[in-house]
Amino acid sequence: MAKNKLWGGRFKVDTSELMDEFNASLPFDIKLLKYDVKGSLAHVQMLAKQGILTKEETKKISSGLQAVKKEIEKELAAGKFDFKEAEDIHSLIEARLTAKIGEVGGKLHTGRSRNDQVALDLRLYLREETLDLRKMLLDFMQVILDLAEKHTETIMPGYTHLQRAQAITFAHHLLAYYFKLKRDYERFGDALKRINISPLGSGALAGSSFDLDREFTAKKLGFIRACKNSIDGVSDRDFVLEFLAVASNLMLHLSSLSEEVILWNSKEFSFIELADQYTTGSSIMPQKKNPDLAELVRGKTGKVIGNLNQMLLTLKGLPLAYNKDLQEDKEGLFASVETLKIILKLYPEMLKTMKVKKKEMQKAAAKGFLNATELADFLAVNNIPFRKAHQIVGKAVILAAQKEKELEDLQKSDWEEIFDSDLKEELKVDFEKLKEKLKVETAVNSHSTLGGPAFKESQSIIQKERSLLASKK
Repeated sequence: MAKNKLWGGRFKVDTSELMDEFNASLPFDIKLLKYDVKGSLAHVQMLAKQGILTKEETKKISSGLQAVKKEIEKELAAGKFDFKEAEDIHSLIEARLTAKIGEVGGKLHTGRSRNDQVALDLRLYLREETLDLRKMLLDFMQVILDLAEKHTETIMPGYTHLQRAQAITFAHHLLAYYFKLKRDYERFGDALKRINISPLGSGALAGSSFDLDREFTAKKLGFIRACKNSIDGVSDRDFVLEFLAVASNLMLHLSSLSEEVILWNSKEFSFIELADQYTTGSSIMPQKKNPDLAELVRGKTGKVIGNLNQMLLTLKGLPLAYNKDLQEDKEGLFASVETLKIILKLYPEMLKTMKVKKKEMQKAAAKGFLNATELADFLAVNNIPFRKAHQIVGKAVILAAQKEKELEDLQKSDWEEIFDSDLKEELKVDFEKLKEKLKVETAVNSHSTLGGPAFKESQSIIQKERSLLASKK
């Protein structure tokens, strides 16, 4: 018989050391310790309820499980745990339990398989982490709202193609990221519905001949319900894929924000200055202050997306039900969760401590003909077809560029040159009104439609979202 294996009875010769090392998952699934014990305790209570275990056996196994958990946690904290002790977390706990309480420990495995155990543990782990991440996202969203509220009147350029396009406010730009994070928060909530299903009792793939009460364990463990197909219960990893997809989407948003933080922090933009705590220096250039946190977030986005891709490739050709390939569902998932958690802890602090350079933003918004669209709108409001208005504005921009002026600095004589004789008959130009229309503050506040950058509109959106956030905490 192969030694120290839950499945050793079928084998005459033990596996090779190298095979044991290659096959083992304990070095990473040790993370599932508390979830495996939690699931086992619920399973034992159900076995007792169904009369499969006696009260005495139940008490002995339950107290033994708690003792084993504390014992392993103590060894891990002291750095004395031997990761070669067992093949995986499930066999480790059962072996330790049996050594502690005797043969009755072997009854723990009645009516279940490692296949439904590992599926259960992973769901318990991911449910807890998803709930934590949603809380952290709410805190992040709160920081963005607070920052936006301070800058509803801080004017900056809005960009398309990384070229100055129209004047907006810093609050309006920040709110775009707020709503991206809000959707990520909602996506995690939606994924949680499919994470929160119990596979316990699915056995290896065909359920169990024991009279198990699967809904009892599902309720005991806080699940919505038990899964309705035992094959699906042990083989389903859709919930891991969905989580990683949502995580990747969140990282894309954070990477995009990071790219802008990096640009804004550069001397070329000089819109913000990041605090020392979230930047690093150069080993050779003493003047440098590098936005390393933002750069690392941008870089780690590739790793999270890679973990999603790895999981897709692992699952793409698997027959039902359980296959050892599914052991590869954990390391990338664990790494992605840890990456998200440290970023969601650090990033809000970076935003809270950064200095916003209002004057530099306003100065940038006043240059580059960002009010060209306002001029076209002014003409359109005065019954000039927009396409014709667009052509006239093009002429105005050319003339202003030749004179090295901004549109609002052009004189009455310049405008008369721009508006040809035909147009003069169609439009009696109020040059004072035109000049007022071209002011950057006027331009921003004229965009007061729902979701626009006008000062009052941003303030209104912030107040509504603040109430929604408060209701979720």
